Amino acid sequence: MIEGLQNFRDTGGTPLTGGGSTRSGVLYRSEALTALTPAGLSALASTDIGVIADFRTSAERGMAADRLPDTRAFRIVELPLLEGALTGAAQQAAAAPDPAAASAAIAAALAQLPGLGDLYVSMLGQGAASFAELARLVAAATDDPPTAVLVHCTAGKDRTGVAIALLLDAVGADRAAVVADYSSSAANLAGPWADRMRAMVTAMGVPLTPTVDELLTGTPAEAIEQALAWTDERGGAASYLQSGGLTDDELDGLRARLAA
Repeated sequence: MIEGLQNFRDTGGTPLTGGGSTRSGVLYRSEALTALTPAGLSALASTDIGVIADFRTSAERGMAADRLPDTRAFRIVELPLLEGALTGAAQQAAAAPDPAAASAAIAAALAQLPGLGDLYVSMLGQGAASFAELARLVAAATDDPPTAVLVHCTAGKDRTGVAIALLLDAVGADRAAVVADYSSSAANLAGPWADRMRAMVTAMGVPLTPTVDELLTGTPAEAIEQALAWTDERGGAASYLQSGGLTDDELDGLRARLAA
């Protein structure tokens, strides 16, 4: 664990359908790196992570910048995806100079949002190039640390969850294991983090309905299953990543890096 992060983990050890499991020390996932303690910064610096891929929008990053160790360099790659930015939008609204206007805007946005599964399908429809670029970063890494990739958004559950599911599925990970990894984020974020998100939204006068609560803090299995079913209908996760620009050689590299 990295002190200050609740949703950090290595995707290594995920079972593969052909036997074996994904490699450790290659691809990590987390929430935003905004709350790292001094011990957490030291721990991050000691990892094999060399690349940090950030799915947050510029507004999210400007409001809550990542905290990074100053003892060594990291390559930061920005891959902004607006879809799935609900938790970041809530934080931004809470800090806005006109809270009433921000609250009204968030309430209007929440009223129009679909369930998580539909939100993920919308994300997939818009984000193929960004997801392919993440796959390219992983494929291009070497065995000489620090070259492992850490991907995050704000909560590390939606944009990050879809991205990790895509990459694992594309290299032949067991589907049930992929779903289980996605689903574990809700338990990781339960407690102070989830309570803070709920408090931000209710302070804006937005009713905390079950749908809103799930959008903010949930990771139900059926949501990622719906997203993966959408890619299945279009040839699978690998084909989807190639639709975003991933080449055959890069796909082979991704499989070699993650599944060898």
